[in-house]
Amino acid sequence: MSTRLIDESLFENPGNPESGDGEPPRLAGARCSGCGTVVFPRQASCPRCSEGAMSAQVLPVRGRVWSWTRQAFPPKPPYRTPADGHRPYHVGYVDLGEVLVEALLTVPRAEIRIGLPVRLTTVPAYRDDDGTDVVTFAFRAERDGEL
Repeated sequence: MSTRLIDESLFENPGNPESGDGEPPRLAGARCSGCGTVVFPRQASCPRCSEGAMSAQVLPVRGRVWSWTRQAFPPKPPYRTPADGHRPYHVGYVDLGEVLVEALLTVPRAEIRIGLPVRLTTVPAYRDDDGTDVVTFAFRAERDGEL
């Protein structure tokens, strides 16, 4: 079975998600040369000053939950309901230092809290009509002693 990333432009080193070789994907943001604003996903112009050139900025893989909520109902399209039906999940903002990233949080309800240390991961999003497993980014709880 083949696997692909939901959108390769979101990642700095997309590689092959099914190989497990090398470095895992990292999120690709951009930094404004004028005011230093960091954004995710990448964009062509600065949302703050509109004057500086935007350059690639690889984002940290570790952060902290800034805010979160439980998504109890299926979102509107382009969301694809899984074959076994919608199951509630957590979403939130992760503080990566210079930027907040909205993301899926794969943290059990009993553990999730504001300030929780989290780490970038990839998780299944859906299966394409051709059988390809499509993965997206998410954040999971960081384990004690993890580098």
